Amino acid sequence: MLLFPIGLALLGWMYWVATSDPVVRKTSVTMPELAAPLRAILISDIHVAGPDMPPARLQRIVGQINAQSPDLILIAGDFVSDKKVSTHQYSVREAIAPLVGLSARFGVVAVIGNHDHWRDAGAVRAELRRVGILVLDNDAVRLGPIAVGGVDDPFTGHDNIGRAVARLRLMPEPRILLSHSPDIFPQVPPDVTLTVAGHTHCGQIRLPLVGALSTMSRYGERYACGRIDERGRTLIVSAGLGTSLLPLRLGAAPDLWVIDLRPTKRD
Repeated sequence: MLLFPIGLALLGWMYWVATSDPVVRKTSVTMPELAAPLRAILISDIHVAGPDMPPARLQRIVGQINAQSPDLILIAGDFVSDKKVSTHQYSVREAIAPLVGLSARFGVVAVIGNHDHWRDAGAVRAELRRVGILVLDNDAVRLGPIAVGGVDDPFTGHDNIGRAVARLRLMPEPRILLSHSPDIFPQVPPDVTLTVAGHTHCGQIRLPLVGALSTMSRYGERYACGRIDERGRTLIVSAGLGTSLLPLRLGAAPDLWVIDLRPTKRD
């Protein structure tokens, strides 16, 4: 008799976690050749859809992001959602419109994700550009004191990391690489200090003693969540803002990353 109310309470808790304000996670990364400190914000996997991520909620999160006073905002894809349990499906324009409010000194840069490709990649790119967001498809750009490369979605086979890195190397360090999936990380060369990604949702539902039900990564837990330092390079993987499949989270709260980039100390 108790199992039913306990189950309902657990589902209610998981929905509450999924719709709560994103946790602000902070870290710092030392960047060679960076002349002065710079603050970057990483967000990913917005997945605008009812009931958990209506545009109004995204609007509030935009305010939370701007309150961190970012110099650069990096968005690691999956702006839309088509999950079957959605209570409301929003158009690409409705999903992306709240992002017009993002403000950063050196701009906002994005790559698109697998859900964007599955819905309409061209429409997603067009709407992002319409609201002033720079979209990188296996390309790179210099933004103020830093070079940013963007890899198109690896999960759907649209990535070309070789081209993105080659374009990035046309610009001096420091360098950041933005990708929807973290699975590109083993291919990232040592002269790209920082890679940022999403896609995994940090598992979204992580059971006690069992862990994540799925990470959607060929490397399992290795690059599934958080900060990973490996062979002199750093990878940061966001848990994302929205949800996939079900509007529920357990043990993997929505988050955004505040990444303070710092110059190498000189003697």
